[in-house]
Amino acid sequence: MSTNPFSLESKTILISGASSGIGRQSAISCSLAGASLVLLGRNKKRLEETANLLGPSSSCKIYYFDLTDEEAVNGFIKSINSSFITLDGVIHAAGVSTTLPLRFSSFDKQETILKTNVMGPINLTKELIKKKGALIDGSSVIFIASIMATVGEIGKTLYGISKGALVAGVKSMALELAPRKVRVNSISPGVVKSPMSASSAYSKDDESLAIIEKLHPLGIGDVADVANACVYLLSDASKWVTGSNLIIDGGYTAR
Repeated sequence: MSTNPFSLESKTILISGASSGIGRQSAISCSLAGASLVLLGRNKKRLEETANLLGPSSSCKIYYFDLTDEEAVNGFIKSINSSFITLDGVIHAAGVSTTLPLRFSSFDKQETILKTNVMGPINLTKELIKKKGALIDGSSVIFIASIMATVGEIGKTLYGISKGALVAGVKSMALELAPRKVRVNSISPGVVKSPMSASSAYSKDDESLAIIEKLHPLGIGDVADVANACVYLLSDASKWVTGSNLIIDGGYTAR
């Protein structure tokens, strides 16, 4: 056993949204820290691409399904239970982003973003907690939120609501699960270079991108900046950290 408190050796970590962006880099970073991995996503091919980035000695299992499908989630829980997989940590990185003026929102659009960003990860956590042996006592659960949970931007009402719900919910979950020493935290990144940010409108316009870059005093971040924080919150180095929201934004919210 490693004496390095930041090591993830002998730990098994589940990562949703592991097919790209922060989720994919978290898989790579956790593997480098010694963890065995359970990777979730909707696209089998992209999950396999992530698995191929981990190196030949890495231990990794992949499961592909939609987190908003309750039956699929229940099937996954049964599968890991029958495979005697016990988890030491979870990273909820699956999510969608949208820039949409409030006047163009609808019940359908609200439901879609809330189901993906809030209901899916919360339900998966609930099922893992309920199923004996799935999530061990002393484990760590991380929700990837956003600085839009605590600051505002035009067109980010729905996205901000969904991420704000995670930041708020983490505090109550942390208290509820403290008797089991299960730690629950969120991470709120600023803009990082990822497929999600690359598909945003500002990335397609040099002037808009320059404005976004200027809002981050240290510049736009890398997915590794967030993944490294995940490794910390999963490791024993953070054993006294729960109910917190770790802001990693290159100085965006320091203004």
